[in-house]
Amino acid sequence: MKVYTRKGDDGTTGLLYGDRVRKDAPGPAAYGAVDEGQAAIGLARAEVAADPAAAATDLGERLLAVEKDLWVLMAELATAPAKRERLEPGASLVTTQMVEQLERSIDEVSERFEPPTEFVAPGETRIAALLDVARTVIRRAERDCLPAAADGSQVVPYLNRLSDLLWTLARWQEGQSRAVRTI
Repeated sequence: MKVYTRKGDDGTTGLLYGDRVRKDAPGPAAYGAVDEGQAAIGLARAEVAADPAAAATDLGERLLAVEKDLWVLMAELATAPAKRERLEPGASLVTTQMVEQLERSIDEVSERFEPPTEFVAPGETRIAALLDVARTVIRRAERDCLPAAADGSQVVPYLNRLSDLLWTLARWQEGQSRAVRTI
């Protein structure tokens, strides 16, 4: 099987279950932004693996679980509205349980440190900075998903919680955040 098919040379892309749309349609724009966020999270995860102290924590596993969830989210976004009934909860459809799992993760990690109560300057550690980059990419993906997510979809709530989780993970990895007012 070759990587290239030439089917997209006309500016269209294939959706899950067979439909084709323009590459700049809301769905492909949305799942493309999520894909970029997933790659940014992967970069942070690679940095965690290279850092012995961070690798000794559960951070890498948390990030990998999120990457898995993002495949589910992208599958939902890559499905034409008329074919949504074919989606499977947790496999190709984001569920409220997935959103709730992010909330539990935020709560668990928040218990490990004293979260800052004011704006902080990103960049106290390399891992925290990469998590902050991933957070901002996910925030943009959240905005890009607004026109593409179906009514009642959990895509936008999931991305909203994910950006909160990435912020929390970054602050945890910093240990001591630098408050903006001190700069």
